Amino acid sequence: MGLLLRLLYVLPIEIVNYQFLLHGHSHVAMLGWVYLMIYSLIVHFFIPKTAQQKPVYNRLFWVTEIAVIGMMFRFPVEGYALFSIVFSTLHIFCSYYFCRLVWKDAHTDALPEKLLLRTALFFMILSTLGVWCLGPAVGLLGKASAFYQIAIQFFLHFQFNGWFLFAILALFIHQLKVNIDEKQFRLFYNLFVTATISTLALPVSWYLPNPVFHWINSLGVVLQLLSFIILIQIIRPHFQTFFSTLRPIEKLLYGFALTSLFLKVIIQLIVLIPEFAQISHQIRNLVIGYIHLTMLGIITGFLFAFLLKNSFLNKENNWIKYGIKLFIMSFILTELILFFQGIYFFLAKEQLPMYYQNLFITSIFLPIAILMIIFSLFKGIIKSHKY
Repeated sequence: MGLLLRLLYVLPIEIVNYQFLLHGHSHVAMLGWVYLMIYSLIVHFFIPKTAQQKPVYNRLFWVTEIAVIGMMFRFPVEGYALFSIVFSTLHIFCSYYFCRLVWKDAHTDALPEKLLLRTALFFMILSTLGVWCLGPAVGLLGKASAFYQIAIQFFLHFQFNGWFLFAILALFIHQLKVNIDEKQFRLFYNLFVTATISTLALPVSWYLPNPVFHWINSLGVVLQLLSFIILIQIIRPHFQTFFSTLRPIEKLLYGFALTSLFLKVIIQLIVLIPEFAQISHQIRNLVIGYIHLTMLGIITGFLFAFLLKNSFLNKENNWIKYGIKLFIMSFILTELILFFQGIYFFLAKEQLPMYYQNLFITSIFLPIAILMIIFSLFKGIIKSHKY
């Protein structure tokens, strides 16, 4: 779906509504790929085997899957309309039930994992308040209103920076399997939660211009930097031992994901400069590049790493190894094109030569890489059934 969006800039197809397809792409990427993968990993690692065997987890997974498939087919056809809203609402209620189950059944003796996991669930529920505000916002003030736009940003901010990122960190800490100093961790945690809430001020400032939002966001960005410095101090003594046990492809993925996380923190520091904060949402190329840095670099990078490390993907299979390398290569090329074009626009220069064509060509390798991984999975399933 993302590749088709980029094709439309090269070869317009009249029967395809770009905005409707964009809604479908974003919902399926967030609520299909990321949500369902985190769902599966949380159940696998944090829910005791006796609780996992309850039919409710399996049934809830497939009801959630139906909601995603419904959105995948309806959003490109109708945008935000009756059926797409029904499937979106179904997904929200499924996520509420999932939170209730995990809060009740999850078991871990480690405080860091427990705090990060419960905070992730809290932010997931909090993010949906933005969705429930969309109806009243349209009815009272219309889609062009600041209320409507802020409601969308509220949802996206606490999904990406709250639910997804905290869940990924909970899973990452679990993978390390080390004892962490609780006092040091609490300092990281308090700073990071405060930073996550404070940085909502940036998207709010796009629609409600006021210097106070810039200063709140600046505080959040600085606290986020401090929190990650503390996180590095926490994991550094254990990371060499952890890294030494990994295969080359796993080292590549963890390095890729952590580098993406580092770049995200650095990019957010840039908006401390008021001029950059003002144009940060006006240059679409930079916005898309930043979103993909989070979704494909940090979140997907870590998810692939978790899958390989725990042998859910066969780390010896060449299809998977080459697929992951192709995915990373394509991601880096598309990010370079997006950010260079964004910088060009910031410098008031023209569009890069063959910009849309090059972006489309380099994007082709993303779905090819994923298909290589899927092919290997199905090949493995068929082989196991044969024997």
